Amino acid sequence: MESEELFDVVDEQDRVLEQLPRSIVHARKLLHRAANVFVFNSQNELLLQFRSATKDEYPRCYTSSASGHLSAGEDYTEAAQREMCEEIGIETPLEPLKKFPGTPQNAYEHTILFRTFSDGPFTFDPNEIERGDFFELQTIDAMLQESPDQFTPPFRQLYLWYRENFRS
Repeated sequence: MESEELFDVVDEQDRVLEQLPRSIVHARKLLHRAANVFVFNSQNELLLQFRSATKDEYPRCYTSSASGHLSAGEDYTEAAQREMCEEIGIETPLEPLKKFPGTPQNAYEHTILFRTFSDGPFTFDPNEIERGDFFELQTIDAMLQESPDQFTPPFRQLYLWYRENFRS
């Protein structure tokens, strides 16, 4: 049997308090860490992943190009690079954009949003991702307006911040 992933449990200032298994961190709604990456192509379209039906949180919803929890002892950039490689099969330089505090609205995850640029090719992890597609930002705006529940709550927070701060 595979051992359960360990997360750093952190306080409001993102200081490590202890390490606990993923299931306990989520069940108790403890503050922990995540990294999200927005991948843009040369047409300035954003790659969204459509989560597989087997995901335990927000199955069959759109989310960031790549994202995931930090493993215990991992830093945000390492996690972002790892998730990008595992989920979409690319390695590119990352630009950190903003750190968000963990709240009930973003699943109690202190999160750093990174940005990168790539036209692929991409290799999507079939266990995590049903498909990945590039969208014009105006199309995502309309999709969010029409049906916000088709996106994960953490993605909605990050994307709305991005649109307020990067008008393109």
